[in-house]
Amino acid sequence: MDKEYAEYLLKKTREDYNLIADEFSRTRERPWEELKPLFDYYTKNREKILDLGCGNGRYYDLLKEKQIEYIGLDSSEKMIGSAKERYPGLNFQTGDALGMPFPDNFFDKVFSIAVLHHFPSERIRIKSLNEAKRVLKKDGLLILTVWKFHERKEMLLLIKYTLLKLIGKSKLDFKDILEPWGKKADRYYHWFSKRELARLFGKAGFRVQEAGVVRNKKGNRQNIYIIAEKT
Repeated sequence: MDKEYAEYLLKKTREDYNLIADEFSRTRERPWEELKPLFDYYTKNREKILDLGCGNGRYYDLLKEKQIEYIGLDSSEKMIGSAKERYPGLNFQTGDALGMPFPDNFFDKVFSIAVLHHFPSERIRIKSLNEAKRVLKKDGLLILTVWKFHERKEMLLLIKYTLLKLIGKSKLDFKDILEPWGKKADRYYHWFSKRELARLFGKAGFRVQEAGVVRNKKGNRQNIYIIAEKT
């Protein structure tokens, strides 16, 4: 992908989430229950935890029973505003996942839920993983999820943008789509396979401990997850 266009998509994603922040928060009041085991199993008391791309902060609900030092970071100012209203007193910050305002070797765990698929181009995705690795302590874990495309509307969009790419009418990479959020925004997504995601982590120097797919009870929501260690 052209570097200038990738930078445009990054800026667009932040602006899109500012546009839909209120509606997004109303429709995302609770954490996804199927991800609860990831938070339960991979966190311990007295750890420093970063919620990277925290949105309205809803995943703190899966951590609040533990004695942890929690920080939420998101590029959308309005999403951070929602998080601060929801959890006054917690540490929420507006910031860039590609250049985080934290020292090296600072966090025990970094959670990144449904964020990486918003980063355009492999170059930027690897840069974001390297930045997460930088702020992790040695042997720290990055627990990350991305959407697993499986619904008909997603497949149709994938076909649409593949055809546009083939005839030279799209600047997106193959397996990229723009998905409408009503009439307010067309959000950028990259379609990941589990194999591609694991390969990307390898390029960034992580050791993948586990990879799999989690589904909600209805099966209409699916996410690929990766547990990766900083070595």
